[in-house]
Amino acid sequence: MSATVSATPATVIVAIDGPSGTGKSSTSKAVAAQLGLRYLDTGAQYRAMTWWMLTHGVDVADPAEVAAAADTPRIDSGTDPEAPTISADGADASGPIRTPEVTAAVSAVSAVPEVRARITGLQRSIAASAEGGIVVEGRDIGSTVLPDADLKIFLTAAPEARAARRGGELKSAEGGRPVDLAATRRDLAERDKADSSRKTSPLRKADDAVEVDTTELTLEQVVECVVTLVEKAAQAAKAAAGKPAAKAGQV
Repeated sequence: MSATVSATPATVIVAIDGPSGTGKSSTSKAVAAQLGLRYLDTGAQYRAMTWWMLTHGVDVADPAEVAAAADTPRIDSGTDPEAPTISADGADASGPIRTPEVTAAVSAVSAVPEVRARITGLQRSIAASAEGGIVVEGRDIGSTVLPDADLKIFLTAAPEARAARRGGELKSAEGGRPVDLAATRRDLAERDKADSSRKTSPLRKADDAVEVDTTELTLEQVVECVVTLVEKAAQAAKAAAGKPAAKAGQV
């Protein structure tokens, strides 16, 4: 792979969006590590919020109850791409947020406007304070959270490929037990529908995002593609920063 840390400007913000199973997390972490950037998994923040609500007796099926509790927990994200962390009220949530219970409830919790407002504020604060820049992955980063990101990427993949990748993750988490890929594909389709149809910050490709289909690509190939895009965005940002401002009356 061709990039080096020096290829990026003093600060570069990269937004990587897309549905589950497209290689979003693996790609984002690898790109951030290679370029010496910070990394933020925004999905983990919503999962941490969901886990906290489930463990504190909040009825996650009641939007009003979820909204009332949205400002209560402290959600902290560690942004080291080599060892990202997530906690709720100081408790490590990295394991609990991947349970089936959280997975089943996170779309409903994430759809509540008060939750999205709270988490979006956290995401913007983290991105603004990330020295050297950051790769932020999620579902509404380029379209809503960081619309002025230096580079926006939207990852896609065929349903079969996404189900196979997600199935592999679930099989690993379940200690190697077989996974029903047909059921996994249905679950992904339901999640896509929920995320794309919610009124607040739905999953969608930003108008100026670069779409990358990962179906036939290895992780290494996807990472190399994204790193190349970041390099080009960095060069453009440097050129724009060095261009003298136009005088009054000039176009």
